[in-house]
Amino acid sequence: MKLAMQLAYKNLMGAGLRTWLNVGVLALSFIIIIFFRGFLEGWYNQALEESIAWEYAEGHLVNEEYDPYDPFSIQDGHGELSENEMKNLTPILIRQAAIYPEGRMLSVLLKGIDVDQSHIVLPTKNLKTNSEMIPAMIGKNMADATNLKEGDQVLLRWRDKGGTFDAGKIKIVKVFTTNVGTVDGGQIWIPIKKLWEMTGLENHATLFVANENYTPTDISGWQFKTQDDLLKDFYELMEMERISTFFMYMLLLSIALLAIFDTQVLSVFRRQKEIGTYVALGMTRAEVVALFTVEGTMYSLFAMIVGSIVGFPIFYYLANNGIVFPDFYQDMGVVFPKRIFLVFDFKVVSTTILLVVVAAAIVSFLPARKISKMNPVLALKGKLQ
Repeated sequence: MKLAMQLAYKNLMGAGLRTWLNVGVLALSFIIIIFFRGFLEGWYNQALEESIAWEYAEGHLVNEEYDPYDPFSIQDGHGELSENEMKNLTPILIRQAAIYPEGRMLSVLLKGIDVDQSHIVLPTKNLKTNSEMIPAMIGKNMADATNLKEGDQVLLRWRDKGGTFDAGKIKIVKVFTTNVGTVDGGQIWIPIKKLWEMTGLENHATLFVANENYTPTDISGWQFKTQDDLLKDFYELMEMERISTFFMYMLLLSIALLAIFDTQVLSVFRRQKEIGTYVALGMTRAEVVALFTVEGTMYSLFAMIVGSIVGFPIFYYLANNGIVFPDFYQDMGVVFPKRIFLVFDFKVVSTTILLVVVAAAIVSFLPARKISKMNPVLALKGKLQ
């Protein structure tokens, strides 16, 4: 094997530009694959952390009548808990409402929350005010959609527990920025005590947000959902993304490996005299096949070296400084973070390297199999069998 590697190295160096073109294409594919995997993992981790921090905390205790995918369940999907049962829980009451910014009607979810809560990072302290108007806060995307800003007033219409319509003005006291769309889009946050007063649903809540000290217990009419339960849809979405990007990785890798395959086919065709000489000097056909396989595999090893030299500084910078996206991405209808920090772990890099090396060895072996069927006498004469 040592002799095969020495001969393979000399042959590749002797090939000159052809070798480095193959190495360059393979190295580029390696860098792109690592980049996109790091980007996906970074986006995944960032979205997961922010969803937990802004919305899910350690889980939700949800009223059994409430279904977040069914707006008709909001009307009756609420209930009460005793003071003892509410330990380590923050209540959130959800009601349907409408606002009238600039003379147009917009349906919203009106959410009441305890202004002193610390279970999620929502800046509820800003809702503490002595104003006679209803204090409210909205997300930046909601503010952009309604052309509202801090200090603005807007008419709000809602229904009380009996179904009677009522209306009043709310004052925007805070516009917060978040990447969690389910906390921002189409939602208005107000103090829960104020919402109780407005609707007559004293001490009622649609769901409760749990902190790390909460111990789930069986409560009639309520269902506790863990972080994994709440993030199930997110996990499924990311799994689909991983599958779809895998096909892109395979396409990039196939393009690079095609160059190696063509090079090896050409080598077997043009180097028949060399192959015959190796056999005449005592090398077995299996050893000659191994030599050509090692040559092809060595392309991937050179590509890993070149890819590491070029890619490491780029990946190091992106992992520490992230990728900054312009503001117009926020206007595309998708909540997109302004900065994503790429994540590269040993598993991601090692599996990619192993995949590239093994794939290069396979595509190098396939054309080299023809050598085992060659007649060494005809090969010395440079003739095909």
